[in-house]
Amino acid sequence: MDPKLLVKEGKSYYIQQFFTGCLAEMAYYIESDKVAVIIDPMRDYQRYIDLLNQRGATLKYVIETHFHADFVSSHLDIAKITGATIVFGPTASPKYEIKVASDEEILEIGSVKLQVLHTPGHTPESSCYLLLDENNTAQCVFTGDTLFLGDVGRPDLACNSNVTKEDLAGQLFDSLRSKIFKLPRDIIVYPAHGAGSSCGKNISDGTFDTLENQFKTNWALQESVTREEFVSRLVKISAPPQYYFYDARINREGYESLDIVLERSTKALTVDQVKQEVQDGAIIVDGRSNQDYVHEFIPGSFFLSLGMPFAQWIGTLIKPETKLIIVAPAGQEKEAIVRLARIGYHTVLGYLDGGINAWKNAGLPLDHSKDVTAEDFVENLSNGIYAIDVRKPDELINGGSVKGLKNVELTVLEAELTKNPNLFPKDQDLYIMCRSGQRSVVAISILKKFGYDKLINVAGGFIAVEKTGASEVVGPTCTN
Repeated sequence: MDPKLLVKEGKSYYIQQFFTGCLAEMAYYIESDKVAVIIDPMRDYQRYIDLLNQRGATLKYVIETHFHADFVSSHLDIAKITGATIVFGPTASPKYEIKVASDEEILEIGSVKLQVLHTPGHTPESSCYLLLDENNTAQCVFTGDTLFLGDVGRPDLACNSNVTKEDLAGQLFDSLRSKIFKLPRDIIVYPAHGAGSSCGKNISDGTFDTLENQFKTNWALQESVTREEFVSRLVKISAPPQYYFYDARINREGYESLDIVLERSTKALTVDQVKQEVQDGAIIVDGRSNQDYVHEFIPGSFFLSLGMPFAQWIGTLIKPETKLIIVAPAGQEKEAIVRLARIGYHTVLGYLDGGINAWKNAGLPLDHSKDVTAEDFVENLSNGIYAIDVRKPDELINGGSVKGLKNVELTVLEAELTKNPNLFPKDQDLYIMCRSGQRSVVAISILKKFGYDKLINVAGGFIAVEKTGASEVVGPTCTN
C-alpha cells in the first residue's frame, strides 16, 4: 500500500489522503459517524477496502471529480464490492449506472456534508467537492484536476468537433472566478495530482495547501490575470501522453475487474515461452535499474526502470494494445503488472521466470551498452564527439544545456527514427544524455531497435555534467 501522506481529523470527520507516487495522484477517504466516501480512487482498490474494514465504516459514495485520463479509477470495482453509489458531477454520461449530482447539491456523510461545485474547464463534468463540518463551516475542498498547487488542469483532454481547448480554458477561467474565488480563504485545498503529473503544465510540490496561500502563489488565481491572458497561457501546452485518451474512454465505458487482469497477467513464463511470444510480436519491458540494463540486456528489450515514473513512460512510448512481457528484479514482477493496470494496460502476457539470469543460463545471447562518467564525457567534447540530449526543449531553456549537443526529445525519438532510420551516424560513437541518466538509457533501448550499436550513456546525466564546471555547460542551474 502507498504511504499515508496525510491524516486530518476534525471533531466530526476523518480524512486520509493516499498518494500514488508513480502517477503523482492523490485519492481521499472521508468518514463521519462510520459513514465514508472515497474520492478519485486509484485502480488497485484493496487499500481502500482495508481502511474501511479497519475503521468499521460503511461506504456510501465513490465520488469522481471527472473522467480521469491519466489512470483507471477503481470506482466500478469498489462499488461492486461495497454496494456504494458512484457519483459524478453534472453532464457526466458514462455507460454504467451512476448518480449525476447537481451543481451545489449537498451529499450527506454522517454529521458532515459535501457540496458539489460544478467547475467545467478541465473537462465538462469536472467538479469540486466542498466539505462542510457539523456546524456547516467549510473545512476543505477536493478540487480534482480543476485546481492544483501552483497550476490548473490542462484544457485539451475533452475537445471534440464542437468544443476547442480554447473553449474549455475559458470555461475553467469562469469556473475559478464563480466558484473557487468565493470560497473562504482559510480552507485546505486537496487536489488530485502533484508535481510530476502531466495533467497540469507546472504543478508545484506538495499534496495540499491553504486556499489563501494558493491565492498568493498560483498564477491562475491572480486577480490581475484577464480571461484572454488565462486562455492564451493555458493552451500553450505540449501534447498529452498518447494513453490519456485511451484511459478517459475506459473510465467512461467501463473495464474488466482488476482481479481478472492480475490473474491473467501474473504468470511466470519460461525462456522458450518468452522467445515464442517475442516472435509473435510481444515486447519485453525491462524494469531493472539503468546500471543493470547498460551492463547486459535481452536483445530487442525495451528499458523502463521501475525506479522511474514507470507507468507514465510506458503509456507515453508504447501503445495500449501492445503485448508485453516483464523482466524485473525478483519479487517486483507483480508490482510492474499492477502499475501497468493502473493506466489500463491489460495486455501483459506474464513475466520471465528467473529474470535475466534465466536467459543467461539458457545460453542465449545478451546485448550491452556502455557508461561514461561526466568527467570523461566533458573531456571528450573537444574531440568532436556526436552527442544527443533527449530532454524536453524547455528543460534545456530553463535548466541549462551543453554546447554542441543535438536535441531530440525522448517522447518523439522513435517517431523521428521511423521517419529517418539514419537520423544519426551509425559509424561512430553516440553519446546519449538526459537529466539524470535514466531517460538516456530508455533512448538507448529505442536506438538499438534501429540498428545503432555504438551507444554510450552519460552516467548521471546533465546533473553530473553541470557539476564538473565545464565551459561547455550553458544556461541557468538545472532545477527540473
